Amino acid sequence: MIQIENFIENFYENNSIFNELNPWEITNQLEKILVDTMKNLSEDFIVNGNIAIHKNAEIENGVILKGRIIINENSRIGAYAYLRGPILIGKSVNIGPSSEIKQSIILNNTAIAHFNYIGNSIIGNNVNFEAGSICTNHYNERDDKNIFVKFGEKIISTNSNKFGSLIGDYSRIGANAVLSPGTILEKKSVVKRLELVEQIK
Repeated sequence: MIQIENFIENFYENNSIFNELNPWEITNQLEKILVDTMKNLSEDFIVNGNIAIHKNAEIENGVILKGRIIINENSRIGAYAYLRGPILIGKSVNIGPSSEIKQSIILNNTAIAHFNYIGNSIIGNNVNFEAGSICTNHYNERDDKNIFVKFGEKIISTNSNKFGSLIGDYSRIGANAVLSPGTILEKKSVVKRLELVEQIK
């Protein structure tokens, strides 16, 4: 099993169920996880149906929030961003204008610039995505849609056709870079502008 705390500090701190699951199992079960999380939110959150937004978060004009979403304190969702839950946004996260986030966890102090797509991914703390970078989550071009990940010398089947990336703390993703499904990046990874990351050919 992939221990996410090797990539993201204190990941298991607030939800013990995480340490029993691989990253793709977490994203696949994120709806249930967030249902349980929402039961324990403080009174500082404004809850409207399936959406919980901290009173100190900022939601700009034109944002679409769909599905179950938690947005923590001091986070900002830029104009015309599209969030398709289930999604967990940590503290002091910046989602840029016209970005799309789907079924993902984005943790504290991370910045996702404008025109980005993050699908079925777990993004660590203090990660920066420059404009136009993409975490893909599905193999459109392959007959076999099952996603595999490379972890050390091991190739592991996710038994899922939807999984994006696990990105360690303090990583930097350059403008218009593309991370293929199943990408695993260590802490402090750097992906160059226009780079394609394809860990399994």
